[in-house]
Amino acid sequence: MLVLWTDGSASPNPGPGGFAVLSDDGTPLALGSDKNTSNIKMEASAIIAAMKYADGKPCEIHTDSEFWINVLTKWAPGWETNGWRKKSGEIKNLDLVKEAYALYKKGNVNLVFVRGHVGTALNEKADEWANKARKGATL
Repeated sequence: MLVLWTDGSASPNPGPGGFAVLSDDGTPLALGSDKNTSNIKMEASAIIAAMKYADGKPCEIHTDSEFWINVLTKWAPGWETNGWRKKSGEIKNLDLVKEAYALYKKGNVNLVFVRGHVGTALNEKADEWANKARKGATL
């Protein structure tokens, strides 16, 4: 099974941001950046890039974004059923939600939560590469 590690960052938040997707041996597979974004958007961009990289193959995506795991596994199914509306108002970053959820439904994806900034080697390395991407690094 393909195992991928993702992270996104923006500094300041909002501000310039970057994301990274790494293989299970720590090799960067995808990097991206945006001059004016947020951590939430970059975390989503990383997960989207990982699912696109997997291209439907069974994969396990490790992320420190519990928010995006909840979006894809708990909240988006109901939002989609309700015409992309939620009771408490608008869905923020709806374009990213729709793109990520479509890829998630189509793929064979297992999302794994890892706590950020606690010394998990590949999570720390994904964070380093997300910050390098924010500063202009490319593959």
